[in-house]
Amino acid sequence: MLSKNQPYLSKHFLGIVIFLQVIMYITLFLNYSIAREVIGIFYLTFIPGVIFVRILKLELGTIEFVVYSVGFSIAFLMIAGLLINQFGPMIGFAFPLSTLPLSLIINTLILAGAAVGYLRQGQTLQGASFQSLGFRPSYLILTLIPLLSIIGAYFVKTTGDNFYLLIMTLSIALLVTVAAFIEKSTKIYPFAILMIALALLFQVSLVSNYIVPYGGDSPAEFYVFRITQISSHWNPIFSNPADEVFGRYNAMLSITVLPTVYTNMLGMDPTWVFKIIYPLIFAFVPLGLYVLWQPYIGKKFAFLAAFLFMAESTFYTAMTALDRQMTGEIFFVLLLLLLLNKKIKLEAKFLAFGVLSLALIFSHYALAEIFLFLIFAAWAASFFYLKRPSFNLQFTMILFFFVAMFAWYLYTSGAVVFNSFATFTGYVLSQIGGFFNPASRGTEVLTGLGLAQSPSIFNTISRMFAYVTEFFIIVGVVAIAMKKTKFRFERDYIVFGIIAFAFLLALIAIPGLANALNMTRFYHILLMILAPFCIIGVWAFAQFISKNEKKAFVAFLIVLAVVPYFLFQTNFVYEVAKSDSWSIPLSGYRMDPVRLYGYYGYIDGYSVYGAQWFSNNVPWVNNSVADNGLYSALPAYGLVYRGAVGGLTNYTVIYPGEFAYLSYFGIKCQTTGYNNTLVPVLNETDLIYSNGGSEVYCGP
Repeated sequence: MLSKNQPYLSKHFLGIVIFLQVIMYITLFLNYSIAREVIGIFYLTFIPGVIFVRILKLELGTIEFVVYSVGFSIAFLMIAGLLINQFGPMIGFAFPLSTLPLSLIINTLILAGAAVGYLRQGQTLQGASFQSLGFRPSYLILTLIPLLSIIGAYFVKTTGDNFYLLIMTLSIALLVTVAAFIEKSTKIYPFAILMIALALLFQVSLVSNYIVPYGGDSPAEFYVFRITQISSHWNPIFSNPADEVFGRYNAMLSITVLPTVYTNMLGMDPTWVFKIIYPLIFAFVPLGLYVLWQPYIGKKFAFLAAFLFMAESTFYTAMTALDRQMTGEIFFVLLLLLLLNKKIKLEAKFLAFGVLSLALIFSHYALAEIFLFLIFAAWAASFFYLKRPSFNLQFTMILFFFVAMFAWYLYTSGAVVFNSFATFTGYVLSQIGGFFNPASRGTEVLTGLGLAQSPSIFNTISRMFAYVTEFFIIVGVVAIAMKKTKFRFERDYIVFGIIAFAFLLALIAIPGLANALNMTRFYHILLMILAPFCIIGVWAFAQFISKNEKKAFVAFLIVLAVVPYFLFQTNFVYEVAKSDSWSIPLSGYRMDPVRLYGYYGYIDGYSVYGAQWFSNNVPWVNNSVADNGLYSALPAYGLVYRGAVGGLTNYTVIYPGEFAYLSYFGIKCQTTGYNNTLVPVLNETDLIYSNGGSEVYCGP
């Protein structure tokens, strides 16, 4: 019999799962859309992971338990979706990823898992107690931050007024400043991290009615997802096997099967799955990093390191348009947590490592390759250089990850992921000849080294704060390596840190390497390991100056370094000063069309409706050309495969019976004089469709 002091959730977990399943079926059959979506998001994103943690009897802290639950839930949805997709037709489901098969099989698996977990727990429940998550009045105040973000995004979208977003940004800066000086604020750190992350992500994802701006890969990701969702079946081979780009996307279950499961089980609009659920999942990445760093540098410094990770603009700009990487990073962090946790029994660790490894491999190929390099280099350093085998990194784990990764990438999409890796390697080798040419490193590297011209005084100041954080990372790495601090990291984490730092130096030194993924994305990934070294570097610098530890002085230096960095990275300073800004939420209302619609790929309703009309009414396959909409609205909302449509330029000749699509970008550029080179081309055609913001022309 269970003891009376066991948490209510643990005692009645099986009953809670059954109750939630009944609610899910009721809302499904009665089509109560909002209830189905809200309850379903919680149910699918947390419950399967809670079950897996209970089955494995993992000994975890409360916050660690929550983060693992999210990660294992997402992994379960991808793996279960894959199995249903592959074996569903064998048991009579012609459309295995449609609502009925998904709901029946996934709910059955969850119920069976809950029963197994209940039986395995017996009288001694493992896991976390949620008593430490009791209500605190400060939580209500913290929830105002993402609320300001949601309200602010709405006002920007409808009126162009960014007042609430400016207040939100200042509120985050004030919160971090106060938390750095008040010692009693440690209990709110985890919730504060989650609220800050959601606020920064939602201000971008909700600023339009369509998939996230900042271009990136989101239109192509949305395309492969919609192809899977509409057909209710995922094909491991893309329709055009020779297309490496779309083939790589199609191989990722994180943007094909996963959103299909959410969309069809919840009856949710596909666009809002990308705009709400992916940012929600990604918000747990900095929370997981806080859990990872807290045992080594303490709660306050871990909170400030997590804030530094979120403050770097890639977190809430480029990443919001990279849904597969947002998903992959939760598994990257959990794998690090798992490897460095000595409390977990070896058998459970191997099983958990296998599940999380598959999930990372299914989510993002580049991140999986980086993780493989990281763990192999750390194992090799421990085994050959330090002459002591790592307790955490077993060679069998590395071998499993290697075999699973290459087996998956060879199997899916005609091995295009594997081929692209070979192409990338060949590209880097071909660039070695430009070793002494700084330009071969790319614009981002030159900017980071201070070799690129600064466009304004504000950019110069912003770079100075960025250089300060980079300087402190170097100081922190050196201090830890030389054992000149009070902080004692796990040996493997120190090895990870040195490898990550060496990798960062390689990105600068080796021509072409930074261009393979994009330097800012590389730096963002490496910050998942290096961010705490920045805070340690500030501490070491303060020690050097004051010769003794003065907490207030250390806090002052950290705030002086990271808070202005945050205000510049968010473009708050640029917007207040009305200087050139690249923040769509804060400054999109005053951006020129070339930047907003061309460079960032912002999608509006005109372009969406035009893309849908074009797709439904034009025989576009190998018979059409398009402007920048070819990389935004056409694939995302017209489901137009861009490999079958040519690009529209001033050299284009539109023959009789051929068509041309113009998005809002193309029309705006011509009417404002940014680009009128297409006018002669279009003057020789007939306008057959216009909605005021997109047009379709036909050769006479």
